[in-house]
Amino acid sequence: MENRMRIMECAKELFYAKGYDAVGVQEIVDRAGITKPTLYYYFGSKMGLLKTLLETKFEESRVFFKEAFEENQDIRSSLYRMARSYFDFFEKDREFYMLMMALFYSARENEAYQAVKPYVTQFYETVVEVFDRASAQLGNMNGRQRQFAIGFIGTINHYLLLHCEMDPDHHEKIGEEKIISLVNQFMYGIFT
Repeated sequence: MENRMRIMECAKELFYAKGYDAVGVQEIVDRAGITKPTLYYYFGSKMGLLKTLLETKFEESRVFFKEAFEENQDIRSSLYRMARSYFDFFEKDREFYMLMMALFYSARENEAYQAVKPYVTQFYETVVEVFDRASAQLGNMNGRQRQFAIGFIGTINHYLLLHCEMDPDHHEKIGEEKIISLVNQFMYGIFT
């Protein structure tokens, strides 16, 4: 593994385990087996490292989500594909997912929150777009696309966060029946 990737992987592991603010540059370079000048050469700073890590991982996530956001699908199929893609992304890198959640739920003035916010916002806006496209199918939406997007994303995130607590050793893969059940539960809420 090249230095740049090793540094990002070590930083991700440390940020996940201890939190962004609790990890120093020295700890990252010690874990990666490099010198501080090498880290600064690639990333400029610890924040530059975090931003590069976020950009790299979110670029990978776009591959997972691309198919999920195809047009001309019924809303249930769209939500299922979004959930399936999100769960696949989670299964690929649980540590990054948990790091992303921790950063997003941190203090609003924190620079780590500011770094992750654009990515989470971009995903949210994409989900809103799915509900916008489905407004003809969901006659009771009445301009509540943003509320539905928040509810759907919240349902998925809460499930995944609890799943991590119940399966800390990563033994249980999230099956199709669970995803279908979550989508059906959400759809029931929309139609009632």
